[in-house]
Amino acid sequence: MSILVNTISEQEEKVLIAFLDSLAIQYKTDIDDSQLVKDFVTSYNEDLDKSNTEIEAGNFVNQEDVDLLFRNRRKAIK
Repeated sequence: MSILVNTISEQEEKVLIAFLDSLAIQYKTDIDDSQLVKDFVTSYNEDLDKSNTEIEAGNFVNQEDVDLLFRNRRKAIK
Protein backbone atom coordinates (compact mmCIF):
# COMPACT_ATOMS: atom_id res chain seq x y z
CA MET A 1 0.00 0.00 0.00
CA SER A 2 1.15 3.51 -0.69
CA ILE A 3 0.12 6.73 0.98
CA LEU A 4 1.05 10.19 -0.22
CA VAL A 5 1.27 12.74 2.60
CA ASN A 6 1.83 16.46 2.22
CA THR A 7 2.74 18.00 5.54
CA ILE A 8 2.08 21.66 6.27
CA SER A 9 5.13 22.39 8.37
CA GLU A 10 8.58 21.03 9.14
CA GLN A 11 7.36 20.16 12.64
CA GLU A 12 4.55 17.97 11.23
CA GLU A 13 7.06 16.24 8.98
CA LYS A 14 9.39 15.51 11.90
CA VAL A 15 6.53 14.11 14.00
CA LEU A 16 5.32 11.93 11.14
CA ILE A 17 8.80 10.60 10.41
CA ALA A 18 9.38 9.86 14.11
CA PHE A 19 6.08 7.97 14.21
CA LEU A 20 6.91 5.93 11.11
CA ASP A 21 10.39 5.19 12.45
CA SER A 22 8.97 4.06 15.80
CA LEU A 23 6.85 1.47 14.00
CA ALA A 24 9.67 0.46 11.63
CA ILE A 25 7.51 1.44 8.64
CA GLN A 26 9.41 1.88 5.38
CA TYR A 27 8.93 5.22 3.66
CA LYS A 28 10.46 7.44 1.02
CA THR A 29 10.84 11.20 1.15
CA ASP A 30 11.23 13.84 -1.55
CA ILE A 31 9.90 11.73 -4.41
CA ASP A 32 9.34 13.60 -7.65
CA ASP A 33 5.93 13.48 -9.34
CA SER A 34 7.17 11.46 -12.29
CA GLN A 35 8.33 8.67 -9.95
CA LEU A 36 4.91 8.68 -8.25
CA VAL A 37 3.22 8.22 -11.61
CA LYS A 38 5.60 5.41 -12.56
CA ASP A 39 5.03 3.66 -9.22
CA PHE A 40 1.26 4.03 -9.56
CA VAL A 41 1.22 2.65 -13.10
CA THR A 42 3.43 -0.27 -12.08
CA SER A 43 1.19 -1.09 -9.12
CA TYR A 44 -1.96 -0.70 -11.23
CA ASN A 45 -0.62 -3.01 -13.93
CA GLU A 46 0.38 -5.61 -11.33
CA ASP A 47 -3.16 -5.50 -9.91
CA LEU A 48 -4.63 -5.96 -13.40
CA ASP A 49 -2.33 -8.90 -14.10
CA LYS A 50 -3.30 -10.52 -10.80
CA SER A 51 -7.00 -9.98 -11.51
CA ASN A 52 -6.68 -11.45 -15.00
CA THR A 53 -4.93 -14.51 -13.59
CA GLU A 54 -7.70 -15.02 -11.03
CA ILE A 55 -10.41 -14.61 -13.69
CA GLU A 56 -8.68 -17.08 -16.00
CA ALA A 57 -8.57 -19.56 -13.10
CA GLY A 58 -12.33 -19.16 -12.66
CA ASN A 59 -11.95 -17.29 -9.39
CA PHE A 60 -14.61 -14.59 -9.81
CA VAL A 61 -18.21 -13.71 -8.99
CA ASN A 62 -20.69 -13.15 -11.80
CA GLN A 63 -23.42 -10.52 -11.82
CA GLU A 64 -26.26 -13.02 -11.25
CA ASP A 65 -24.63 -14.16 -8.01
CA VAL A 66 -24.32 -10.57 -6.83
CA ASP A 67 -27.96 -9.84 -7.68
CA LEU A 68 -29.08 -12.96 -5.81
CA LEU A 69 -26.97 -12.03 -2.79
CA PHE A 70 -28.59 -8.59 -2.56
CA ARG A 71 -32.10 -9.96 -3.12
CA ASN A 72 -31.61 -12.47 -0.30
CA ARG A 73 -30.11 -9.81 1.94
CA ARG A 74 -33.17 -7.58 1.46
CA LYS A 75 -35.47 -10.50 2.33
CA ALA A 76 -33.50 -11.17 5.52
CA ILE A 77 -33.71 -7.52 6.61
CA LYS A 78 -37.51 -7.33 6.24
